[in-house]
Amino acid sequence: MTQIVMPMHTNGVAGVMFGGIMMQWIDVCAGVAAMRHAAGAVLTASIDRLDFMSPVHVGEIVVLQAQVNYVSRTSMEVGCRVETEDMQKRTRRYVTKAYLTFVAIDEDGRPRPLIPLELETDDDRRRHEGAERRRKERLTAAGRGAAA
Repeated sequence: MTQIVMPMHTNGVAGVMFGGIMMQWIDVCAGVAAMRHAAGAVLTASIDRLDFMSPVHVGEIVVLQAQVNYVSRTSMEVGCRVETEDMQKRTRRYVTKAYLTFVAIDEDGRPRPLIPLELETDDDRRRHEGAERRRKERLTAAGRGAAA
């Protein structure tokens, strides 16, 4: 997903993008990846820590890339990487990343089963292992243990 930062997306004083707008773009980008895997509706269950590594300014191009990293029975983790693109220099600057958890839902809004994720490359397997570790940490932190 590609966006351009307009004045309405910034704090108005320093021309720096609002973090909440970036979070919205991340949620939409990751949500589309989740819906494509689920072949239907999903809900955002959580977003992991989000650190803004460098400011994004008005007029910059923002490139968001999302990928499903892990799938359990009814939920999945989607990673989203965000960069800005300098059109003149044809370079990119890494500005943030986030991991989001989505739950697939049926027409009544209840969780529904997902198809397993096909791990085709070494990168797929690496992302899956990292996501599996983060899932265990999330469940432990939520007091549900790894069996949830």
